[in-house]
Amino acid sequence: MKGNKHPSNDETINPSGNASIYDIIDGVDSSRRTFIKGSVGTTALAAAGGLTLSGLVGTVQAGPVPASLGFPGIGFESVPASVSITSAPAAAAVADKITVPAGYKAELFVAWGDPIMPGGVPFASDASNTAAEQEKQFGTHNDGMAFFPFTGVDGKPTSDRGILAINNEYTPEEILTPAGIPGASIAAVRKSQAAHGVSILEARRRNGKWAVVKNSPYGRRLTSNTKTRVSGPAAGHALMKVNEYLINENGSFPTGKQTDGFTAYGTINNCANGVTPWGTYLTCEENFNGNFGANAPLPSAAASELGKLYNRYGVVAAGFGYDWHKQDARFDLAVNPNEANLFGWVVEVDPYDPKSVPVKRTALGRFKHESAQYVVDAQGHLAMYMGDDERNEYIYKFVSTGKYNPANRAANRDLLDSGVLYVAKFASNMTGQWIALLPGTIGVDGVALRNNPNFVGADDAEVLAKILIKTRMAADAVGATMMDRPEWTGARPRIGGFNKIEVYCTLTNNNRRGTNTASSNRADGFTTAGSARPPVDAANPREDNIYGHIIRWQEDGDTVKATSFSWNLFAQAGDTKTTRAPKPTNNYKGNIVADPFGSADYGAPDGLWFDHFGRLWVQTDQVGDASGVWNNIGANTMVCADPNTGITRRFLTSPNGCEVTGIAMSPDGKTMWVGVQHPGEDATAANPEKTSRWPANQWGVESDGVTSLPFGRPRSSVVVITKDDGGIIGS
Repeated sequence: MKGNKHPSNDETINPSGNASIYDIIDGVDSSRRTFIKGSVGTTALAAAGGLTLSGLVGTVQAGPVPASLGFPGIGFESVPASVSITSAPAAAAVADKITVPAGYKAELFVAWGDPIMPGGVPFASDASNTAAEQEKQFGTHNDGMAFFPFTGVDGKPTSDRGILAINNEYTPEEILTPAGIPGASIAAVRKSQAAHGVSILEARRRNGKWAVVKNSPYGRRLTSNTKTRVSGPAAGHALMKVNEYLINENGSFPTGKQTDGFTAYGTINNCANGVTPWGTYLTCEENFNGNFGANAPLPSAAASELGKLYNRYGVVAAGFGYDWHKQDARFDLAVNPNEANLFGWVVEVDPYDPKSVPVKRTALGRFKHESAQYVVDAQGHLAMYMGDDERNEYIYKFVSTGKYNPANRAANRDLLDSGVLYVAKFASNMTGQWIALLPGTIGVDGVALRNNPNFVGADDAEVLAKILIKTRMAADAVGATMMDRPEWTGARPRIGGFNKIEVYCTLTNNNRRGTNTASSNRADGFTTAGSARPPVDAANPREDNIYGHIIRWQEDGDTVKATSFSWNLFAQAGDTKTTRAPKPTNNYKGNIVADPFGSADYGAPDGLWFDHFGRLWVQTDQVGDASGVWNNIGANTMVCADPNTGITRRFLTSPNGCEVTGIAMSPDGKTMWVGVQHPGEDATAANPEKTSRWPANQWGVESDGVTSLPFGRPRSSVVVITKDDGGIIGS
């Protein structure tokens, strides 16, 4: 998530003379270089000039991208970049619309404020819908999503009816209410809280038209005030116990009691997502820190355990501009200091059971969760791969104690409560190790975590609870590799002869990388969130990494229980047309493989997802208006790539000022849903359509052919995409 409520990236830039990734690769032993080079044929590489940008480009052939190992090919040509225009609205910088390749059709499926459950009312274009009405409407600023098909009469998953679970990450306070003043009243706060969370809806296709079933019993909203259960090793710990409140439309009223640490209310800043193989949805809480504030000074990092925890997770008294704490005491850390500890978790939801209680799975650690990608190995061991979305944070893996049982859904319900959480350390020889975050693990200071002052407890059970609540500090202590904003993770399907456990992670950007004065996250946990300036390294090889890159790794022994892996960089994003002055380790051009050269440039990779046919889809999250260093790349985009060769095609461009995020597909591959978040983000209360009028300017009605799209303010939405010939998306 970029957005105006994401922690800012300041622009201090200084050169560094560290070695480039190509220098590092040259020093790797030959036994490791096969994976490093990917699957481009060695003969082709040698003929084209080896592992260089020009060498890779020389292996690309014109026309459709052909099928190869575990990959079905790409059948469309890149759409042009959406760059600067001068048409209305006057402030817009790129075409204020969705564009897809010839032979494809994009329609508006659901937008902020659409009713999704019984009792829901239509969207009011003047933002006058109440909090109670918003609780039955599609939330705003949608992000990660997943499609859960129903089972047909033949016992197979259907492709024309299912449930979409869609995250609603944050809220545009300036256009959320008529006044557009954050925290102005408890009514405004409650509406903001109601627009956060998860929207669960039934999707159905009739007579070729996709529609939201507005009166479906499966329709459901999870909001900032929904009751959830806390499970796993951190449940019940003292740091998870908070003031108890009676929550209603008029406020949050203290009962004078404390909770037991096994209950929490709400899920917020729901960014990317995951699914489980037993058919549940995982919603990931990212920038939760910004939803909190305080009406009195908070303790300093040096003054108390909580002050140190606030500092490491970026919690500040002012918050990020929601101002909930001014009206809702539950979010005022001056009076309810532990409440923030109940957020930053992966939350499991059963989309098929509207009465089920969401569960916060603490065994997966607490940080700014971006996504959670499962892998089940041949022995039935289950892993979840996760990124912590902030500059200089870490990549994690959770491995469950129990094995996945495909024959018994109920038997898997607690798999995410017991296991080992690991953090990644990437070595310069293109290998890496997973470091277990356990009480007995020895930190870089030579002290076991159980004896580290941050985690000391009465017994190892309490130590583990503290490690999980303070996951970032535990990763600091063991010397994990600081990464350039690790976001979505995706596992390559093991199909068509490809049988490796290969996982990808987007590293969106880090303009502090390689800048002066060099610093790292302190092993004692005292670093302020996002403040370090690490030098370049093998896994993050570019100073001032404004365009980001994608890293991937293969588990040794083809098991998720491996504690070692091999890795390489799949792509370094960039602008092939840039005239920006190069730096010693960054020419800003990247090495994206495209034909024609430069036809699929992108930057700030964020969303990443493999469809079940083996195509890799990447979504971007930059300013989205062709301003500054994005003048050539233009609007945010979604590209499709071949994981064997890296060949990339641009599939979609997006409206002004938005982010492309969230993707799902029907089982037959013939329908795709894609999310568009915060179009026209710089809108004001006085002029909601200042920079975008999307989606009303592109379509008069939604894909059901009935629901009208009024003007009044831009709306985060989900589009549905199909092929004119009824074929598989991407083919």
